Amino acid sequence: MEDARHPVDLRPAWGPLLLLGIQHVLVMYTGSIAVPLTFGAAAGLPHETVALLIDADLLVAGVVTLLQSIGVGRILGVRLPIVAGAGFSAVAPMILIAQQYGMPAVYGSMLASGAFGLLVAAPFARLTRLFPPVVGGSVITVIGLSLLGVGTDMVAGDDPSSPGYAAPSRLLLAGGVLALIVVLMRLFRGFLGQVAVLIGLLAGTAAAVPLGYADFSGAGDGAWLGVPGPFHFGPPEFPPAAVASLCVVMLVIFTESTASMIAVAEMTDRTLTPGDLGRGLAADGLSGILAGAMNSFPDTVFAENLGLVEMTRVRSRWVTAVAGALLVVLGCVPRLGSVIASLPDPVVGSAALVMFAIVAGVGIRILRRVDFDGTHNLLVIAVSLVAGMVPVTAPHIYDRLPDALRIVFGNAITCTALTAFTLNLLFNHLPHRTHRPGPQPSEKAPATPGEPAQSPSET
Repeated sequence: MEDARHPVDLRPAWGPLLLLGIQHVLVMYTGSIAVPLTFGAAAGLPHETVALLIDADLLVAGVVTLLQSIGVGRILGVRLPIVAGAGFSAVAPMILIAQQYGMPAVYGSMLASGAFGLLVAAPFARLTRLFPPVVGGSVITVIGLSLLGVGTDMVAGDDPSSPGYAAPSRLLLAGGVLALIVVLMRLFRGFLGQVAVLIGLLAGTAAAVPLGYADFSGAGDGAWLGVPGPFHFGPPEFPPAAVASLCVVMLVIFTESTASMIAVAEMTDRTLTPGDLGRGLAADGLSGILAGAMNSFPDTVFAENLGLVEMTRVRSRWVTAVAGALLVVLGCVPRLGSVIASLPDPVVGSAALVMFAIVAGVGIRILRRVDFDGTHNLLVIAVSLVAGMVPVTAPHIYDRLPDALRIVFGNAITCTALTAFTLNLLFNHLPHRTHRPGPQPSEKAPATPGEPAQSPSET
């Protein structure tokens, strides 16, 4: 008898389930640990402390991924194939807070922002009608486009002055991984096609060894077991300005997550109710509380994995639940994490470029549903894309703005979301008043034969 459950709720066999979960982890791992590495370097933290932040980041991401995939009753979790991870939205304000108030204030403010997120999750979720395709499609498109530079830097190298920058061998290796993924997706529609990215990563790593791009010398440096301890930097502190800035960041995370969850729901043909979205956003809020206590970072839906769901067509939330469990293990067994961190950058970057481009493609597909006839929606999309891509193409353009404004305008996704949201309200929700010659509102216009008389309230 055929199983009547939705494909999102079906669990594959254990073998494919584990491999598909590993694929999700490998796709997001480098992007996830980039956040603690960036923050640790900017805050001047010692190497051993940065390692602790990485472990905590993986642990919290794993817990939140499990919550989003499996759910907790009617309280937490959107129950979709979602992998959560630390995004860069909170990094800049965290650095500023660390410089002005110290590390205890960073994580105290994060605790407060997480509590704020739990309080506003349900009301925020009721605004889904204000996230139509013109808004959600613009945001998802910019999420993909804005991250392409990250993948490019991994392929070519992040220092243009280095002699090995964009070396032909790096480009050839990345191109070979990309070509292999495309060939596997084209030739195989079953399980081999679904794990094409995993095969590409493994084959690319093997090819990187003779080229000198695979360095596993530090793979055994981490401890076998090490659970991150809470409040490593001491009792939390709560400066009002710092708390306010991270509460703004939490709203930014909610905006990004809302667009991503709507996109995943459409990919999987799953109806997303305001209650589902509210539980998903509540899990994001809880990530702030967990991060504040465990010295980590607030989580959002990871774009790489959103692209992987679209690419593989594997809709089961149990696959991402396995990925969440693996992330928890990696957070508690640092040595395993150090092995994955040793994957060559050109190989991981090539796979990431595919995922980011697919995310942008998903956004474009959503925009196809926008009604352009007789509306200003093309203008809404155009201005939103401009607002989002400006900080990508000119990263320092807003450096002279006050810190609070830099948090908003310096983030491509935030700029796009706020611009699209505001313009959609202006053009599609607020009443329009146009001056027309003829009878005044108090007068009654004569009816045209065959048509009803116009009401004074109609404009």
